[in-house]
Amino acid sequence: MHLFDQRILGLVILFLLGVLVVVKQISTGSVLDRPKGSLLVQLVNSFNLFFLLIVNPLAAILLITHRLEIIDPTRIIIHLPWLLTFWETAGLMFYVMGYLLMAWALIKLGDNYQLGGSTPRSKDEMVMNGPYRLVRHPMYTSALIISLGLGFLTQSWAFLGVFGLYLILILLLIPLEEDGLRQAYAKQYIPFQQKTKKLIPFVY
Repeated sequence: MHLFDQRILGLVILFLLGVLVVVKQISTGSVLDRPKGSLLVQLVNSFNLFFLLIVNPLAAILLITHRLEIIDPTRIIIHLPWLLTFWETAGLMFYVMGYLLMAWALIKLGDNYQLGGSTPRSKDEMVMNGPYRLVRHPMYTSALIISLGLGFLTQSWAFLGVFGLYLILILLLIPLEEDGLRQAYAKQYIPFQQKTKKLIPFVY
């Protein structure tokens, strides 16, 4: 028993992913970017592409075909109706919010967009408006919200594990990325870093 029709949920996932691809193409001029840089940078960006372009569509297809419950041995069985309602509602809210936040960040970055961990180019300007007023790394925040939302929607320890791995990789990458940002935009970035939270507005 589910609060949301699984087929419709799968179609929503594919729709949001399609919209994000279009937004990225229009805003940044590219859809796929080849990961480069240090091993950590390549690992995080490869994982990000794997999550968005393979894990999400796969989850959507399995939901549409009603096969997720059959092939996922890590599925969490929730018997309490109120808890299932909370779990799926929160999951859908997180999932949609994550995509909206990522699209907003891409639009604000525009031509300044680069893969995470990349050293700013000479032509790049530091972006401090839009979602960057709320957190320093809204792209990472959005990726984490999407992965957590997917874990809630699928009620799967495997997908929640993806969120956990994502969180570890992002927390390892952020210090490296911020070193490059401080070197490139010292006068702007240090005050920005001091007054703006890293991933969660007003919290962290």
